[in-house]
Amino acid sequence: MSDANPYALLFEPVQIGPVKAKNRFYQVPHCTGLGHMRPRADAAVRGMKAEGGWAVVANQETEIHPSSDLSPFPEGRLWDERDIPALRLMTDAVHKHGALAAIQLVHNGNHAPNHLSRAPLIAPSEMSSDSAMPKQARAMDKEDIRVFRRWHRDAALRAKAAGADIIYVYAGHSMSIAQHFMLPHMNSRTDEYGGSLENRVRLARELLEDTREAVGDTCAVALRFAIDEMQGPDGMQAAEEGRAVVELLSDLPDLWDVNVSGWENDSATTRFQPQDGYQNDYLSFVKKVTGKPVVGVGRLTSPDMMLSMVKKGIVDLIGAARPSIADPFIPKKIEEGRIDEIRECIGCNICVASDNIGIPIRCTQNPTMGEEWRRGWHPEIIQKRGSEEQALVIGSGPAGLECAMQLARRGYGVTLAEGASEFGGRVATESKLPGLSAWGRVMDYRLNDLAQRSNVEMFTDSALGAEQVVELGIRNVFLATGSKWRRDGVGRNTIRNAPEIGSSANILTPDDILSGKIPPNGPVLIYDDDHIYIAGVLAEKLARAGHEVVFATPESLISSFTTYTLEQHRIQARLIELGVDIRCNQSLGALSGETATLTCMFSGRETEIVCSSVVLITERTRETALYDALKPLELKTLELIGDAAQPGLIVDAVFSGHRAARNFERPKNEAEKDWFRREIIDLEEA
Repeated sequence: MSDANPYALLFEPVQIGPVKAKNRFYQVPHCTGLGHMRPRADAAVRGMKAEGGWAVVANQETEIHPSSDLSPFPEGRLWDERDIPALRLMTDAVHKHGALAAIQLVHNGNHAPNHLSRAPLIAPSEMSSDSAMPKQARAMDKEDIRVFRRWHRDAALRAKAAGADIIYVYAGHSMSIAQHFMLPHMNSRTDEYGGSLENRVRLARELLEDTREAVGDTCAVALRFAIDEMQGPDGMQAAEEGRAVVELLSDLPDLWDVNVSGWENDSATTRFQPQDGYQNDYLSFVKKVTGKPVVGVGRLTSPDMMLSMVKKGIVDLIGAARPSIADPFIPKKIEEGRIDEIRECIGCNICVASDNIGIPIRCTQNPTMGEEWRRGWHPEIIQKRGSEEQALVIGSGPAGLECAMQLARRGYGVTLAEGASEFGGRVATESKLPGLSAWGRVMDYRLNDLAQRSNVEMFTDSALGAEQVVELGIRNVFLATGSKWRRDGVGRNTIRNAPEIGSSANILTPDDILSGKIPPNGPVLIYDDDHIYIAGVLAEKLARAGHEVVFATPESLISSFTTYTLEQHRIQARLIELGVDIRCNQSLGALSGETATLTCMFSGRETEIVCSSVVLITERTRETALYDALKPLELKTLELIGDAAQPGLIVDAVFSGHRAARNFERPKNEAEKDWFRREIIDLEEA
């Protein structure tokens, strides 16, 4: 690599104990929803990162024993030797591209529900399960600790046998015994493992020493440490005990992987933490205390930020989880000077939600994530076009943009027609809402790509009817015509009893607010039967504009889906701070000009509230009029994509557009027969 590259510093090798990383790009451990249940798919995810230039690629938290069973969530597993072959798939895939493979060992203590194993829960002290289960963890005695250390050592040996180059001791995210012992509110012991900080750190020290003794001849030993609990004086703080832990352990690990705790802080959404590198203030002192390499995270997408962090001596290695999901090829694109081709993470946490739901990983920006083995999709490579030459995409929302871009990459001549005066569809409007500006990257990345392609023609203010489509003479048509929010209040909880809407009621939908319509003076009722993010964002927007807002929902929490994206508590707190009147467990009844009736979901008790307007956020109606008009004309290809095919999240729309472009000219019977490859248990082998 030429020194003329301004980012050459990022491509210097880094020695980590007995192994060497070829550059400074380090994919820190993150879950995929694949794990031990789908090891081939999981290995393909990691292998793609290595192909994209990451010098170190780690797996996810890897259970060391049945008493740390995270079922039904499929994380890594190293209970015994039978688990080694599945992890070998991962390390082989990473080594194939010259990267180092890291395995993160963990015992989750009271965070592990042990649903599958039914093993007793263990913890530093007597305490409840971390999950909403009627279980308690027992305090570990000295024998338990000795046995636990043996479990961890044996798992380290198995990780080495599986081909790991770096093996983790995990003390972070409020999810591991090693960290639980460090925290006074979880450790009330009076023996040598409790009381003083040095005593509370004793177990982590022993695990590091045990791991080094077992595998340190050929494997580096990493410590993943949550340096700040983000709870102020009620928790560990980076400037106090967090720093003291680093001083106590200093050069014992070969690598410090430092972040903040818990997961909702480490993986904060851009809505509440818009700044890249937002963890720098917490970890900036670590390199001053230890002589070992330091890796840090903070949703790092900017090469300039990465370079600055290394030059300032904050980190030695650039850590990433979510940015490496959005674009596995970030290192290669920086190395080759293709900065404008990076798919920047938007911080929506759909990847996180996938893990919390227990499904394979997915990404709003990168529709190939999790599909590398299942569907054979590559984020940078797509098959060349078949016999057709032209395609028309109508609608430039996330589905239309993705479909048009991938068709153009395949070599088709693409015409993109947008009826509005700007491209982007729902992304263009939603990214203007409070906290969602980073979501505009979905649009910006694709428009930038399309603008540079000579085989693409793009038109705004071009609302096409069936006659205009026919006149264009293009026989392959993809319709990304979107959807509209319903105005009748029908949704999940009102499908049997739709609200009575009087003729004088002032009804608005998100489409009205997004198009710039302002509610009249007086209280505004937002009724949310969607439960995702849009109602909470609109409530914030209207409250900040000075409106008196009442937020009603049939759920017991507002924006309940966002528990999966780790931001629900922040959304509800913000609306409370803004003075929004929150009414949970309420269904919508009659609406008139000045009042609305809410009905308790449990008792049926009715409450009448005063409101001058009502914003209904329930379900959406697909826009299919053009599809219906074109269907009798027997075009060669006519396909609905995105919200026009199935209203959902932006991630669903992008995936729909991508799949349509991939499947174009693929035999229909083949596409319907083989949705994706499955990892099926071979009963004969078993």
